[in-house]
Amino acid sequence: MYSFMGGGLFCAWVGNILLVVSTATDYWMQYRLSGAFAHQGLWRYCLGGKCYLQTESIAYWNATRAFMILSSLTCFAGIVVGILAFAQLPATPRLSRPFSAGALFFTSTLFVLLAMAVYTGVTVNFLGKRFGDWRFSWSYILGWVALLMTFFAGIFYMCAYRMHECRRLSGPR
Repeated sequence: MYSFMGGGLFCAWVGNILLVVSTATDYWMQYRLSGAFAHQGLWRYCLGGKCYLQTESIAYWNATRAFMILSSLTCFAGIVVGILAFAQLPATPRLSRPFSAGALFFTSTLFVLLAMAVYTGVTVNFLGKRFGDWRFSWSYILGWVALLMTFFAGIFYMCAYRMHECRRLSGPR
């Protein structure tokens, strides 16, 4: 059980770091504009070596930002609950800490999936047609890797929960 939770915590820490880095960096998309290379993130865009804040309130950027932030916060809450699962504190019979941590990691996965889906859909359908020579960049890819890490953290914690429940139910009577 503890090895599953340890693996889950490792995946969760890596996933949360990747979520924060992906959200904060400016390399979600790269493109060529007027012969110069440019790149943009969720908060800024950079042209010719100078970066500018994205002052426009475009719905898909706001949705992507919100889901990425919610995913990071939910993953962090899952990490806290996951660490508490190692403690031998009395738990309420209806609430299992490994199960709660796994549920939080799956919720984090859902939020990052929504963020990536919104960004991908709008970029491919709108911006992809606006800029001829463009591609997704490393910040975007980190978001997808973070999705996998939070998903596997949830899997590990659900396995730990199942293992704990099987031991509890088949224990001494």
